[in-house]
Amino acid sequence: MKAVFIAYNQAYYTEIVELLEANGCRGYTMWEDIQGRGSETGEPHLGNHAWPTLNNAVLTFVDDGKVDAILDGIREKDALTPELGIKAFVWAAERSL
Repeated sequence: MKAVFIAYNQAYYTEIVELLEANGCRGYTMWEDIQGRGSETGEPHLGNHAWPTLNNAVLTFVDDGKVDAILDGIREKDALTPELGIKAFVWAAERSL
């Protein structure tokens, strides 16, 4: 099992939910209106007058076999609109109850 964390511009909200549902990710936790800045070329998303946009984030736990399809979907969205900013991180989830 893997944990997939996705941080994204609020504009992607519907697309992220649709991507997760299309890949059979029924359970997830989502945070709205979070601040941040990309580590490479991303502009700040701070919700202030200078940088008015904000991010959302989602964490889902999925079977290993679903990870590539999710990351491919994220990669496609980022390639179409790189200025919006989207990033995904994956790590092993060793146990669950």
